[in-house]
Amino acid sequence: MWSSEVINMIIAGIGETLYMTLASTLLGYVIGLPMGILLTISDRDGLNPNPVLYKILDVIANIVRSIPFLILLILLIPFTRAVVGKSYGPTAAIVSLTVAAAPFIARMVESSLKEVDPGVIEAARSMGAGTLTIIFRVILVEARTSLMINATIAIGTILGYTAMAGTLGAGGLGDIAVRYGYHRWQTDIMIVTVVLLVVLFQLFQTVGMAIANRLDKRK
Repeated sequence: MWSSEVINMIIAGIGETLYMTLASTLLGYVIGLPMGILLTISDRDGLNPNPVLYKILDVIANIVRSIPFLILLILLIPFTRAVVGKSYGPTAAIVSLTVAAAPFIARMVESSLKEVDPGVIEAARSMGAGTLTIIFRVILVEARTSLMINATIAIGTILGYTAMAGTLGAGGLGDIAVRYGYHRWQTDIMIVTVVLLVVLFQLFQTVGMAIANRLDKRK
């Protein structure tokens, strides 16, 4: 049962899972980080309060986050097919993973930025710093440890999403677990895929927390 073909399949599954997780996290931050910043500064206690902008972003984030990922995956099949030309495989899954991850990341970014001491922001304002300067040189810098911790949580969550995406042919370890562990009742292969997912999760968590500790200026 553990032929070279099965071993190569599992190795390929690890690669596909890493590809989906890292690419989706990166693209999720490309969208989610600016969205989180805008949510923070447009809030009523933000640098530039804008109730309309905040409400729009708030509603978008809440709607997407309220849809279970598997349902979102199905809803986005036409969009995914339009973007990448097909609705299956690792690259196609990245589209849905990014859409699911972006508002989640935005909320985590918003939470991290709102932890920054208002006194630090006021001090920067009193010295004549503009909005962009305060965002990039004060708020993001002060929140870097919290941002890194939340990024670690985000990448672990997205890793879990990739496993769920495997049920609809996304590839990766989740797909192997479903095809062999569920449809063919090959429990040993399913157990190996689960163990590998746990190992990857622990690896991401360990590396992420180590970076966060290095960034923590209090230590």
